[in-house]
Amino acid sequence: MNAPFNPRGAAVREPFAAFVCDEGTAEVLRPVISELGWPQERIGRGGLRNAVQTLSIAASPNILFVDLSESGDPLNDINALAEVCEPGTVVIAAGQVNDVRLYRDLVASGIQDYLLKPFSADQLRDALAHAQMTIAGPRISEAAVERPHLTTAVIGVRGGVGASSIASSIAWLFGDKGNRSTALLDLDVHFGTGALALDLEPGRGLTDAIENPSRIDGLFIERAMVKANERLAVLSAEAPINQPLTSDGAAFFQLQEEMKASFECTVIDLPRTMLIQHPHLLNDVQTAVVVIEFTLAATRDAIRILSWLKANAPQTTVMVVANRVPAPGLAEISQKDFETSIERKVDLVVPLDQKMAAQAAKLGKPLAEVARAGKIGPLLGGLAARLIASVESGAGPAAGGTRSLMGKLGDFRARLPGRKPKAG
Repeated sequence: MNAPFNPRGAAVREPFAAFVCDEGTAEVLRPVISELGWPQERIGRGGLRNAVQTLSIAASPNILFVDLSESGDPLNDINALAEVCEPGTVVIAAGQVNDVRLYRDLVASGIQDYLLKPFSADQLRDALAHAQMTIAGPRISEAAVERPHLTTAVIGVRGGVGASSIASSIAWLFGDKGNRSTALLDLDVHFGTGALALDLEPGRGLTDAIENPSRIDGLFIERAMVKANERLAVLSAEAPINQPLTSDGAAFFQLQEEMKASFECTVIDLPRTMLIQHPHLLNDVQTAVVVIEFTLAATRDAIRILSWLKANAPQTTVMVVANRVPAPGLAEISQKDFETSIERKVDLVVPLDQKMAAQAAKLGKPLAEVARAGKIGPLLGGLAARLIASVESGAGPAAGGTRSLMGKLGDFRARLPGRKPKAG
């Protein structure tokens, strides 16, 4: 809390204290704080009122949990708490009022988080973990900004080509090898694997943003993002499939803007359908990675998506990545025929390695990290380096073809074995 300096701050501060209103809340707290090595005796009764009285004569803990259930005016009472809390105390509040405006007002007044009762042990663990990270280091929004921000969209031309695997690897490489704070935004709201690929729980941040775009600001980003490591944070979702989430795209655009202010790189795992529904998402994207496979269907869709990008995002540098490519002669079509059809070269060919892919999935780590000592790791590392170099050097968009979709696809089909060109 942002209280005036109090000379009591010189005393040794306890790591944690809680003031609850009921036994049920205390029962949830006890095992969780025991896991963290904090004594259960630091859980007191009396809620917010007792917290104010106690902290007016005692040193504030590093993390303070207060129950607002018995408070008639939570916002005013939190302000009273701020008067007795010492600077640097991270406050987590809990209450029974489910009101977005109250939540925003409480966060604006200085609390770290607000848990709606009844809350689970996992929700409490997440809140305490965020509080500990706040104490241990600088906020995400304090990332260095002297380097130009890089926004990269990863688009799979078809489902199953491994675009999400490429996206998580690029995001990890931006942080680990590029030494840049990075946000991974997975816009597949119902079936996204951004968090799953990194062995994380996605949380409700993305669905909350879609349902309440007005809530999106720097504090929301800090609270909603799930940290994978010191330089990589993820915003993903596993929304119920019986609960459609409709959006005009404003929330996605606001998320991009806030991430741009808080991170040095943003990687967007962008489902191809989003290009149709929300074309404005590419307005500020400097680089796009189009992930393909060597099949007839992927050839058709690559032609269409590359044509769309040229027409609707001419400022974007496009790189084509062939992923999970089998041994020579086993692909449905050859790389040469594919490149002839899309009228450009494939920028990177990532070979199929089922063993490494399975290992990455089991460990909950990006493929680039697991395969760093093999062939795939250096290939993906080179891709990430090229993406960063493109924004640092101000490289322009890659050249594209000018022929129509049907003309390109017709020429490609004519080259397939057993196909004869139709008489013109």
